[in-house]
Amino acid sequence: MRFIMPWPPTTLSPNARVHWAKLAKAKKEYRNACAWTAISQGAKRIDAAGLHVSLTFHPPSKRAIDLDNCLARFKAGIDGLVDVLQVDDSKWRLTIQKAEEVGGFVKVELLEVIPPKE
Repeated sequence: MRFIMPWPPTTLSPNARVHWAKLAKAKKEYRNACAWTAISQGAKRIDAAGLHVSLTFHPPSKRAIDLDNCLARFKAGIDGLVDVLQVDDSKWRLTIQKAEEVGGFVKVELLEVIPPKE
C-alpha cells in the first residue's frame, strides 16, 4: 500500500516558536487531514502485530531541510495513519529518506505487514 500525504505545516516544525494552543490546533488539523487522506486512498484497519513503513519526504522547495526535522513535523501525520490502520506506531519500523525532487508531499509505503502472533 502507498499513500501520498500532504506536506506538514511549518507550525509543526520543532524550530517553530508558536503558542501551545496554536500548535495543538495545527497538530489536530494535520492528524485529521492525514487520516482522511489515507482513507480516501483506500486505507483501512490492518490486522498486524507491526509494520515496516517507508517515509519519503518530497519538500515543497529546494531549501535545505533536515531529515530529523521532517520526521518530527510528520509525527501528527503518523498519528493520523495509526488512527486509520489501528497498528500502534510503537510497533512500526521506519525507513526515512528525503527525495531530491520538489513536490510538497510525504510518500508513505507499507513495505511489510508483520502478522499477529496466534
